[in-house]
Amino acid sequence: MAFGGDSAPSRVWQEPNAVQIHVTLEDIEPPIWRRLVVPIPATLADLHRILQAAMGWTDSHLYQFEIGGLRFGDIENLNQYRFQGDAQAFDASEVRLRDFIFQCNNQPVFHYVYDFGDDWRHRVALEKLLSLLPAPKVATCVDGARCCPPEDVGGPPGYFEFLRVLITPEPDEIEEQRHLKRWSGGKFNPERFDVIKTDKEVRRALRKGRVP
Repeated sequence: MAFGGDSAPSRVWQEPNAVQIHVTLEDIEPPIWRRLVVPIPATLADLHRILQAAMGWTDSHLYQFEIGGLRFGDIENLNQYRFQGDAQAFDASEVRLRDFIFQCNNQPVFHYVYDFGDDWRHRVALEKLLSLLPAPKVATCVDGARCCPPEDVGGPPGYFEFLRVLITPEPDEIEEQRHLKRWSGGKFNPERFDVIKTDKEVRRALRKGRVP
């Protein structure tokens, strides 16, 4: 509250309750990316579901977050498939964004890895803290570009080869091109991105268990 007859009222400070996140799929050009707004009470397990919906993956493989030299994910699966030299793993459902969000002024960056075979690495940058009214209970997608690669395409090298055969096949690759069109659903367009449809999917990601 401001004191004095002619003074303008001061803006009341509100504790941040959301974070704006920029997600980029690494080793792909042109970039495939999404910009999201996520409630900071969300856990890393929640963020996994949000990223799956935002990118267009089908949650068919293992995942992990790599943050500060540690790994977070499904603890049982990560320990089962732990290799020599792997960092210690922790349960993603027990860590909330707000547990390390205080570093957001420095725009911390961490990685989300999906499908250890294809090894899709996502760069996750916390862009800024937000104070929203009312406090958000679900995540939203506000921007993005380009379509998610098909599942099991073979990681970035396999995706580049997939696009090459799909778009500019050699004369002896026409049959393979037909096969890839059928395999990818018949109408795969790498430039396609529908922010309205993606936002609906992202909002649904936490519907069954909204954040506190």
